Amino acid sequence: MKTSWYREPWAWFVFSLPVISMVVGITYYNIANNNADSMVVGDYYKKGKYINFEVGKVKLAQKLGMRFALQLKGNELIIKPTGIEKIFPLLNINFFHPTIEERDFYLSMTPDGNGHFRHKFDKEVTGKWKVTLSSFENTWKIQDTVNLPQSDFIDLIPDPTKVQ
Repeated sequence: MKTSWYREPWAWFVFSLPVISMVVGITYYNIANNNADSMVVGDYYKKGKYINFEVGKVKLAQKLGMRFALQLKGNELIIKPTGIEKIFPLLNINFFHPTIEERDFYLSMTPDGNGHFRHKFDKEVTGKWKVTLSSFENTWKIQDTVNLPQSDFIDLIPDPTKVQ
């Protein structure tokens, strides 16, 4: 007894393999074209020279004895100097997300009466961040990677090996 080809399950199996591979291929093509990789650096030589320049800033912070403590509890960020006893008129803080460039943000903070820097966020800041602290003149800098939120204070110490 003969049956039609479309009633045969093996025929559908054989035809479905190329159709599935075409759907997956078109999907991957669309993902690759719509989500560009923003982490690729075009001129590696200039980036290397810039890193060497930044290492000098971290070494200066190390030489000056700069240290800070960072805490993000709830939606309030607190940064207090714990190294040298100096009043900073302004502190620049950059938050870089490791994978999503659109989430990066910058704060320019002035101290309160205790010498602590405080900022309240509108929304919750969570996840892994690369935090960079620098002076208003941008003569020194401290850079570290932190996981937020953090109820305890995190020590930010200048370390030339963490510069990027």
